[in-house]
Amino acid sequence: MTLPLRPELIGLEPYGAPQLDVAARLNVNENPYAPPPSVVDAIAQAVRKAAEGLNRYPDRDFTSLRADLARYLAAESYVDFVEVRNVWAANGSNEVMLHLHQAFGGPGRRVLSFAPTYSMYPEYARDTVTDYVTLPRREDFTLDIDAAQAAIREMEPSLVLVASPNNPTGTALSLDDVRGLMAAADDVEGGCVVVVDEAYAEFRRSGVPSAATIIPEHPNLAVSRTMSKAFALAGGRLGYLVAHEPVIDALRVVRLPYHLSAVTQAVARAALAHHRELQAQVDEIRAERDDTVAWLTDQGYTVAETDANFALFGPFEDRERVFEGLLDRGVLIRVTGPEGWLRVSIGTPQEMALFRSALLEVTA
Repeated sequence: MTLPLRPELIGLEPYGAPQLDVAARLNVNENPYAPPPSVVDAIAQAVRKAAEGLNRYPDRDFTSLRADLARYLAAESYVDFVEVRNVWAANGSNEVMLHLHQAFGGPGRRVLSFAPTYSMYPEYARDTVTDYVTLPRREDFTLDIDAAQAAIREMEPSLVLVASPNNPTGTALSLDDVRGLMAAADDVEGGCVVVVDEAYAEFRRSGVPSAATIIPEHPNLAVSRTMSKAFALAGGRLGYLVAHEPVIDALRVVRLPYHLSAVTQAVARAALAHHRELQAQVDEIRAERDDTVAWLTDQGYTVAETDANFALFGPFEDRERVFEGLLDRGVLIRVTGPEGWLRVSIGTPQEMALFRSALLEVTA
């Protein structure tokens, strides 16, 4: 059978990490704590109510959900200027990012990011026929803002993607660094949208602000978030974006009709109404992260400074051997990042104890 597949897709494998039934699944940065029964009941009731109207299309502009997201951001990040017109949402932050590329990327356009970073970024670019270019981070995985500004002014990208905290390193971006990127982006003829991907923002350390707080200063700044991590809602598939109204309007043009189902909207709104219960373990995950970083450092590993719910550590002469050894002992982590490094998601205290004992055995 001959298929007229796009040449650049020939031989490629779909994105995905292993989904294995193991004692400690610590490879995809999930929240290890399931929603509490009270929230499960609230979500079930909301879905049942939505099911009564499934013969009708959902609210294609999901205004009630966007209002709930605006209220949440005001409470969580003190972003009190956000209104419905400043919020977008889609099936996970992946679809939000795809919308951004559909609206602002395309043939003859360029997106700039900073490696190592999230492995899906080049796939968004590939799928929208956008050139993808990266600038290396410093050895400590922070950004060289002077180099970034020079690259933006030289390359004139239509999009700049920077994750904060960064995946897979956990590195957070300061507001001064964001302002530095914006200063260069504002010089790009034809415009440049800077997207700060804050998928892990709720795990940041105390005192680390959200880039959303400076959106009023910068018309071309957008901040994306997800409910997959801190909300323990990875299976709910809800990501969202905050930006000035013209950015949101551009995404409304490229989205598919009724892209958020009534069920998805109901689940997300119920979760937002109970965000304090769902995020009750965030402090515990932060503490477990800090303990894990301290332990790995005591073992002699280099650990990237992290504001996320994971830690990147190494280097190993043969990281694949360590990965396989951990897997043999029921611990699944991730081979990602620079050569020789591994990333472990933060699980429950029991899962992290299993990780520590397995790592000691493998590297003995």
